Amino acid sequence: MNRETEEKLARSLTAETTELLPYLPYLLQDFWELGSAPESTAELIKRHICPSENTRILDLACGKGAVSVKLAQKLQARVKGIDIMPAFIEFAAQKAKDFGVDDLCEFMAADINEAIKTERDYDCVVFVSAGNALGGAAETLQALKTAVKPGGYLLIEDAYLSDSSSLEDIKYHYEYLTKTQWTALFSDMNLELAETVYDDSPSPNKESDMAAISARAAELIAKHPEKRAIFEGYIRSQQNEYDDLDDSLVCVAWMLRKPQPCVSR
Repeated sequence: MNRETEEKLARSLTAETTELLPYLPYLLQDFWELGSAPESTAELIKRHICPSENTRILDLACGKGAVSVKLAQKLQARVKGIDIMPAFIEFAAQKAKDFGVDDLCEFMAADINEAIKTERDYDCVVFVSAGNALGGAAETLQALKTAVKPGGYLLIEDAYLSDSSSLEDIKYHYEYLTKTQWTALFSDMNLELAETVYDDSPSPNKESDMAAISARAAELIAKHPEKRAIFEGYIRSQQNEYDDLDDSLVCVAWMLRKPQPCVSR
């Protein structure tokens, strides 16, 4: 993993430093969904794609495979999940077996920045709760678009600044866009906005999630007291992100369609 990839990964997982990366599987061992909403993601895709055994879905930055497994289970589609964390991929593969969909799921440990260069012709590409793991918003859309076949879909779950907020209000250092900026990008990329699903309700599991993360961080501090600042920094970053989601951001899922090329007569 090169330095640029490490930094993107760290930012996407709210880590203040790349030194934290080896400890993330331990810190996040109590979570499977990792900020995703597998059930609603599957329902959203089902509204736009009539799935069959030939339907191919790519789940980039799939984490522990919660979305991939749900899509395979609910849609009976073939799903390929890619994530750079081998521990996450091992967990995802086991979950696919547990849910009886291992014949529909393929998981690969790889850098999504490299994998996206060769993945092609998917009916849908899913990019959920992955932040800037592929770079900025425009860079991300361009990369995802190349993996989708004409007439296929991109499903992106992200957040944008609420009308009453600005970047100065953001506690976690992340360059969130406004809704208008996102919409302009979709138009610039020639992507049709098929559906928008909003979720601006307060984070329901914030207290329990933070308690679990804090407990794991405390265990790591006991084992590695010299790295106390790194683990405590992660707790702060997670708390700040939750506060931003509750106070300054609108969580949203966008279903985007890549148009069919025009055929001249």
